[in-house]
Amino acid sequence: MADTPVKDTARTEAFSDGVIAIAITILAFGIHVPTREESEAAGGLLNALAYHWPEYFGYFTSFLVILIMWINHHRLFRLFRCVDHNFLIINGLLLMCVSLIPFATDLVAEYLRQPEANIAAMVYCVLSLVIALLFQVLVRYAAHQRRLLMPSVRDETIAAILRQYRFGPVIYVVSIVLAALDARVGIGLIGLIALYFALPSHRDEIVRPTT
Repeated sequence: MADTPVKDTARTEAFSDGVIAIAITILAFGIHVPTREESEAAGGLLNALAYHWPEYFGYFTSFLVILIMWINHHRLFRLFRCVDHNFLIINGLLLMCVSLIPFATDLVAEYLRQPEANIAAMVYCVLSLVIALLFQVLVRYAAHQRRLLMPSVRDETIAAILRQYRFGPVIYVVSIVLAALDARVGIGLIGLIALYFALPSHRDEIVRPTT
């Protein structure tokens, strides 16, 4: 029997918000507090803190990335009137990948000064690429024949979202190539992409539901 899209979106959005909130909180756990022994060995607390700069770099980059993902996820759910089984599966896969960002962040922080820094950065960039693709799949599935859209959402709004989203995967592929050459450049490009998606766009021009 075909799945009938009659479920309200509130529970799905609340669950998604919870997963994203946990992922963004876990990021802080990856920041190392220098011990007194480490501080003395480094010649002072300031030097010990400076030694762990990859952790701060990873934290701020990933915090921004997850924050922008949450903002975009929230904006998208303003488009949807209901969900169905397939939508929940796609959204679940998206959340699964988002929850792996703290792992990828720790990996980069641990290996950024090591010979295998490029591999760690490429893992981070590949994960970002998969998330970008899942965002596209989520929108395209919901918008196909307007199966899950609010009646008041214009076709132009969906077209604007998809136009903006189509550049993400391409840039993430570029970040993978750059990460293979220089880990810091590859991760830095991920941060720039997050800033791009933070800019105002046609996604904010969603028509309010009719009463």
